[in-house]
Amino acid sequence: MTTEIKDSKKAWSVLIVSTLAFTVCFMVWMMFGVIGIPIKKMLNLNSTQFGLLTAMPVLTGSLIRVPLGIWTDRFGGRIVMATLMAITVPAIWMMGYATEYWHFLTIGLFVGLAGGSFSVGTPYVARWFPRSRQGTAMGIYGAGNSGSAVNKFLAPVLLVAFGWTMVPHVYAAIMLGTLVLFWTFSYSDPAHLVPHTLTFMDQLKALKDPKVVKYCQYYSIVFGGYVALALWMVQYYVGEFGLDIRVAALLAACFSLPGGVLRAFGGILSDKYGAHSVTWWVLWVSWVCLFLLSYPQTDFTITTVTGPTTFHIGLNVYLFTALMFILGIAFAFGKASVFKYISDDYSQNIGTISGIVGLAGGLGGFVLPILFGALMDLTGIRSSAFMLMYGVVWVSLIWMYLTEVRSRHVMGKHDGLVPAKA
Repeated sequence: MTTEIKDSKKAWSVLIVSTLAFTVCFMVWMMFGVIGIPIKKMLNLNSTQFGLLTAMPVLTGSLIRVPLGIWTDRFGGRIVMATLMAITVPAIWMMGYATEYWHFLTIGLFVGLAGGSFSVGTPYVARWFPRSRQGTAMGIYGAGNSGSAVNKFLAPVLLVAFGWTMVPHVYAAIMLGTLVLFWTFSYSDPAHLVPHTLTFMDQLKALKDPKVVKYCQYYSIVFGGYVALALWMVQYYVGEFGLDIRVAALLAACFSLPGGVLRAFGGILSDKYGAHSVTWWVLWVSWVCLFLLSYPQTDFTITTVTGPTTFHIGLNVYLFTALMFILGIAFAFGKASVFKYISDDYSQNIGTISGIVGLAGGLGGFVLPILFGALMDLTGIRSSAFMLMYGVVWVSLIWMYLTEVRSRHVMGKHDGLVPAKA
């Protein structure tokens, strides 16, 4: 009994301090979502260049996820997470001294390593809890996505008071302090390590599994879309509604905050109702929200018996924010439910699979802001970003229907149903 209590205390200590570390890492990872706006003005960047600037940290944070997941299985989450955080501190600090576009792109690659922390912490915290509670544990850890909202609260204040160069300096100090706390209150358990007889290539064989590819597609929406929109929304509010950067960041946090914090609740729902049910409803809610968000500001004139009459159709800032809030909640639940799929189907290989799926989600977060900018430059329509996301959600809905929904019993009928392939 005493041992169980001690292990339980260690588990919760690991979960709490890991969630804190992930929150800070995510805050740093999303830094360009706010400071990118004055940098864009300073360097006179177009929308595509701005999209590449904001997406650059996401690239390395994505590419490093698979090796980080494998190293976590091999060496343990404590040492890998601490090393990762320590490496990012100098790069974050140097960001304040960058002056040229290529400076920001290069340093952004190193700062982006912080984004790989998700693939470390997910298997690290999951293995401290029984399988029936792993969805909840991973959901709580995943709530560290709220670091995006923390960035939107903290960065504008520092930016207005001291200039944008103060933001990376403060963030570097916060990262260093969090590293000390993490190392002090986290633990290692040799029983959680994958046996060393398992080779690197054995772990990567999971890439041949069609279910893994499908989970990658889901996650490219609920996480990749979340990251992309979190980076894009502040400048969207400024451009579309003419808001001050502080007000724009506050409203953008209405998407980022629930998109991070409620991931824990999504984990609880996934444990209770299953990953499939939660993900199915997440995709449909996202589909509806993105359909409404896609409609651009439109004026049209019709001829009536009394003469021409002009109508305006478009979302005002309040309706837009409300839809973004709902979309953030849906994405939060979806991020948790996708990883519930992984803990159910790959309980012995969580680190590697979470790294692969996390890579797909991260790459979505890298590619989408660049496409948002390119579409903006090409069409001049800001809501084209949501049009693109709407199409991506359609792909996942059709895929999920063909591989999962069609194989399930409908209205209690059991005859004539042919299981679909994953």
